[in-house]
Amino acid sequence: MKLQPLFLSLFTSVVIFAQEHSHTSSRALTFPDIPNFKTLKTDFHQHTVFSDGNVWPTIRVMEALRDNLDVISLTEHLEYQPHKQDIPHPDRNRSFELALAEAKDHDLLIIHGSEITRGAPMGHNNAIFIQDANKLLHDKAETVFGEAKKQGAYVFWNHPAWYPQSPKGNPILSDFQKERIKKGELQGIEVINMGDYAEESLALALENNLTIMGTSDIHGLIDWDYTEKGHARPITLVFAKEKTAASVKEALFAGRTVAVYNSLLVGKEENLLPLLKACISIEEATYINKTSILKVTLKNLSSSDLIFENQMPYTFYSSPAVFTVPAEGTKVIQIKTLEKLDSLSLNLKALGAYVAPKQHPVVEWDITVEKED
Repeated sequence: MKLQPLFLSLFTSVVIFAQEHSHTSSRALTFPDIPNFKTLKTDFHQHTVFSDGNVWPTIRVMEALRDNLDVISLTEHLEYQPHKQDIPHPDRNRSFELALAEAKDHDLLIIHGSEITRGAPMGHNNAIFIQDANKLLHDKAETVFGEAKKQGAYVFWNHPAWYPQSPKGNPILSDFQKERIKKGELQGIEVINMGDYAEESLALALENNLTIMGTSDIHGLIDWDYTEKGHARPITLVFAKEKTAASVKEALFAGRTVAVYNSLLVGKEENLLPLLKACISIEEATYINKTSILKVTLKNLSSSDLIFENQMPYTFYSSPAVFTVPAEGTKVIQIKTLEKLDSLSLNLKALGAYVAPKQHPVVEWDITVEKED
């Protein structure tokens, strides 16, 4: 009996420790895999006190685990070091090393990256999959990009529509960017940065075959800047052959991505269509007794609300043509097919998704109607 208080004390300590170190939360981001690829949740634009952020690198790892991310990169500004009097670091790889150590016991990939920070026309760019950030410290911008390419980096253009760089709020593809693209030194572009979506950036991505990116560009806390405001952090979904750094890199160079922010999804049609199709599961398709009204239950397998508009020749019964399937929830629609069918093509326009400026994809699901008893 004397052992009982000691056992209870130890049990309580273990529970408290597990809760404090579980890195779980109700805000976990989820998206299904698509045929032939794993859907990896990534954020490749984040800052810590090793540039102009407000947290230690370990916090970025903990936040990523709470958000259920698969891959992150800490992209500290190379040229902008406002905390250098308090946190001098002659080795610009230090932020990456601290994050890597924190993540070693977790299923989270840490990709080495840095932000190349200059004024217009070059602007800000992230180089990830680098080998040594110190070797990117050059005065001449062209030399920095050349060194990044030499290290095998994937480089993307940050917030190209950011008004301090582009006062009209529209991205300007300068001769500098054109030359970087031509030389294979610029492969991607942010179409979503923080809460901003620029359809002009999407147009540039499509015109120049750049990979579409979405990032949080977090400087403070994810909780403060996103979660407590009712938002999820912006991310890039990467469709990789497997969950390895090499596979993620291959997918980024191949352009297999979709940028996501809450219910907004932006990507090339060949990537966005299979994702949307995988996000919706047909749970039930039966006719209401003695009617030609087909009851279909849709289940959303993602953490984003999905907004659709009916594109079928058939109309809905007791439901508007535009409807939402809530994140990780279900929605019942009733289709007036006029006669009883054995199968049906469900055609819906995804209003929260864009494959080009002002262009929504139409997704098709083949439904087999359940036989009546």
